Amino acid sequence: MIFGVLVIVLSAILTINIGVKSSSHIEEEIGTSLAGVSYQMADKLDHFMYSRAGEINILSKLEVIRNPEDIQAVQSLLDELKSSFPTFSWVGLTNKEGHVIASTDRLLEGVDISSRPVYVEALEETFIGDVHDAKLLAEKLPSANGEPVQFVDISIPIHNELGEFNGVLASHLSWEWSKMVEQTIIEPLQKEKKRKIDVFIVSSKDNVVLLGPDELVGESVSLESVSKAQSGENGWSLEQWPDGKNYLTGYAFGKGYLDYQGLGWTILVRQPETVAYESVNELQHYIITIGVIVTILTAVLGWFLAGNITKPLHRISKASQQLKNGEDVAIPYVKGIKEIETLSLSLRELITSLVSTEEKLDKMETLAHQDKLTGLPNRLALEHYLPRIIEKADKEGTIVSFLYIDLDDFKEVNDTLGHHAGDLLLREVGERLQQSIRNSEHAFRIGGDEFLVLLSTSRSENIANSKLVAKRIIAKINSPYFIENESVLVGCSIGISSRTEKYIETKELIQQSDQALYKAKEQGKNNFAFYNKLEK
Repeated sequence: MIFGVLVIVLSAILTINIGVKSSSHIEEEIGTSLAGVSYQMADKLDHFMYSRAGEINILSKLEVIRNPEDIQAVQSLLDELKSSFPTFSWVGLTNKEGHVIASTDRLLEGVDISSRPVYVEALEETFIGDVHDAKLLAEKLPSANGEPVQFVDISIPIHNELGEFNGVLASHLSWEWSKMVEQTIIEPLQKEKKRKIDVFIVSSKDNVVLLGPDELVGESVSLESVSKAQSGENGWSLEQWPDGKNYLTGYAFGKGYLDYQGLGWTILVRQPETVAYESVNELQHYIITIGVIVTILTAVLGWFLAGNITKPLHRISKASQQLKNGEDVAIPYVKGIKEIETLSLSLRELITSLVSTEEKLDKMETLAHQDKLTGLPNRLALEHYLPRIIEKADKEGTIVSFLYIDLDDFKEVNDTLGHHAGDLLLREVGERLQQSIRNSEHAFRIGGDEFLVLLSTSRSENIANSKLVAKRIIAKINSPYFIENESVLVGCSIGISSRTEKYIETKELIQQSDQALYKAKEQGKNNFAFYNKLEK
């Protein structure tokens, strides 16, 4: 019975490990698939825009467009273009003053569009504009679903054979084509794998959703995947969306195609976590079922073989008892009966695993002493290491100085740029503090925007060295920060106390440095002050 229970436990451990590893592989496969779809979507969008821009460019080179003496011929040519490429909702040719002289379906003919971006931006070079509403065409080209019509602009300046500006060839592409591109990519996946997939096109301007579920179109999204894509990465991540749900999200950035620079669109392809991991859960259930069946069969077999395995089990039991008593022995590797051989080998591996676990626990203790945001030691680490630092200073006859640091104007960063920007700023401050001190000195983050630096110096150099480090820290902190494309300035105030007498408690020293900090703030920001007039 004992042997059977032991086999059950070992088989369960093996089953769980296999399940976890298989799940990890499946998660990677799904994430990579979504990343590939997002890249494919970005490439198709850029290629589409490149092709349409090329068609308008070729059209602008025709003599009938460059010298539009026969307006009827121009009209026929534009109508033929729209007939061949229905994605062109409207194409028009203006004179140099910006009046439409010919257009598809004669829409806006004679209208002055000289103040519209499709004309103004194309006076000197080809213009490709982002998704927008078209005020002049809103009533002329109503949407089939009643929603406002949106377009993408392509326009190009027209010059005659003498190089003189003659007007602008302007076009509006219906944004509906993006949904067509989406369907060509997503629909086969939806049918083949029966998995719910959403595609998003996010504008580079304010991260506004241009294409996606109706409830998110027009909304600005703040996602890590968008930031990664805009930094040039193509990959996937599991992240929480504004609806509070977790999605496996593939992301890519539209970098353009050949000489088309692109509009900076970010493509996201997401799948709900529950749907994405459905196959993972099925695999885990399958593995657990197989594991239970194999375990039961193995336990029954062990029951019948118990009489034959008593002796080798005794050897294993004896080695285990020696290990319990602290002796440095190894579990014997028993050969002969296959099951006993497997058991002895599994126990040897179990001991190795336990040793590895103990090492991981030590590593976890180290992580518990580290501030996750800045990487600096935290308040718990300060309480743990401070007695050792004091003891070492007492042995060496040195003085420990406490520099209590508080950031000035940090709240304004959180209020104006958001807490994410504040976190990025704190992380940079942590790095600058590390650069401002020597290896023998210590920096801690003790909470919020407050930090503590410990210095060990000789009694004669205490004041001078504290000044030097304080000035160095203030100079470092005052340098500009570049947070999310914004230049940010913050300062810091520093309060300084020193352990000049051994009887002073460390808690009191920290309080003294905190009091000196308020004194520094009263004297003005970006300043430092000593406790109890240590500096005269």
